[in-house]
Amino acid sequence: ELALKSLGSEGLFLFSSLDTNNDLYLSPEEFKPIAEKLTGVAPISEFEEEETPDPSGETLSVVAKFQPLVMETMTKSKDGFLGISHVALSGLRNWTAPAAPMSMMLARQFKAFLPPKNKVDVGDPWWIIPSELNIFTGYLSNNRFYPPPPKGKEIIIHRLLSMFHPRPFVKTRFAPQGAVACIQAISTFYYTIAFRIHAEFQLNEPPDFPFWFSPGQFTGHIILSKDSSHVREFKLFVPNNRSLNVDMEWLYGASESSNMEVDIGYLPQMELESTGPSIPSVIHDENGNVIDSRDPSGEPIQFVFEEITWQQEIPWEEAAQKLEVAMYPFKKVSYLPFTQAFEKAKAEKKLVHSILLWGALDDQKHNKLLSASLPMPGSGRTLRETVLESSPILALLNESFISSWSLVKELEELQTNRENEFYSKLADLHLEKYNFPVEMIICLPNGTVVHHINANYFLDITSMKPEDVESSIFSFSTNFEDPSTATYLQFLKEGLQRAKPYL
Repeated sequence: ELALKSLGSEGLFLFSSLDTNNDLYLSPEEFKPIAEKLTGVAPISEFEEEETPDPSGETLSVVAKFQPLVMETMTKSKDGFLGISHVALSGLRNWTAPAAPMSMMLARQFKAFLPPKNKVDVGDPWWIIPSELNIFTGYLSNNRFYPPPPKGKEIIIHRLLSMFHPRPFVKTRFAPQGAVACIQAISTFYYTIAFRIHAEFQLNEPPDFPFWFSPGQFTGHIILSKDSSHVREFKLFVPNNRSLNVDMEWLYGASESSNMEVDIGYLPQMELESTGPSIPSVIHDENGNVIDSRDPSGEPIQFVFEEITWQQEIPWEEAAQKLEVAMYPFKKVSYLPFTQAFEKAKAEKKLVHSILLWGALDDQKHNKLLSASLPMPGSGRTLRETVLESSPILALLNESFISSWSLVKELEELQTNRENEFYSKLADLHLEKYNFPVEMIICLPNGTVVHHINANYFLDITSMKPEDVESSIFSFSTNFEDPSTATYLQFLKEGLQRAKPYL
């Protein structure tokens, strides 16, 4: 009360965005972002003090490539951003180039990507930064402008992402957070490590309200020596192969409960790549004397790197799949592209279990589908973290269905595709049954829908007490603690039942 009286609601909003432990006092650590903003001087972090570069250590040159979000792909752009203040989008509109187009890094800083001692098999995933959130812990505050200081293995990832924008949050507000990796290839002295990172950026600063920019994922690979003294190759990027790959959320007022606007859009390019292998910062001759890094004619000395012979390796697609399943256990069931799912269902005489949504199911975009009736951070995410990961559901889906998920936008494009009438018809039948934000659909291989349920309705009935539900929807609940698992099982079994006359 007192704080509100003396600061006003916007002042209190800024204060509480800095007061990370909510004790109504700002410690020097909490005040640091404002001090840096006002003085323009950032103190040397403890990490940089510790990391005195080894004089014989190698350095890696990394370049950033960035093409800004295509504003026309935002759904709100269709109505000319009506009702959206120019200020809200200013951080997004002004972000047209990477914060640091090039950076020199120490090869040893990439040690964070090396596997722990118990994870030296190809394709066996481990967490570089573990996720600290799950369905029970909820999610982190939206009311923040400045990232917490990174610690341990977060430091290198924070530093890399800072090349794009000065305010990366290495830990996302929603699960699954963190970074996961696995070995893609092994040689005598080198590893190729595939990785996937979920991170987001805060594009606004006070006095504006927060604007969160969450790419679907960052993925990539690094080839480095087992002692991390040499990096042969490094690449990190946001995949751009789907029609939408970024989620955005912004607040409209000075409190957590303020109205929040949500949108999705397409980012053509966001990548980091090494310009070549890491090279020694100081060069010694065979007698140990320091020599000039340029030859007598002033040209830089050319280094010759030995060819790496891989003894074991797996394809990139397989490594990416392992990382996906580590992030999302529901992916133990294969979710095929829309048209492929129907072809496979026809061949195997199975039903198609299809999820149609406004934002992606397997991206950190978490499809935060905030319909007015839904006070939770997203029905797609809720579905994914409870029902679709439960063992009985995984078992039934694997046994009797071919699964797929699609974006509404993708099916709308398929619907207008006159080259393939059958695919167009499939999309038509799906979109006919779609209601915002997520529709779960069971259909025959020819596209006929035999059963469907909307995620909001599903979440409403599973949050009711069994005695309040008149139907037999809870007939399975004796076997399961979780009514949502029981209800989804019932939905799948009813679908199988209804399809019997046709199959």
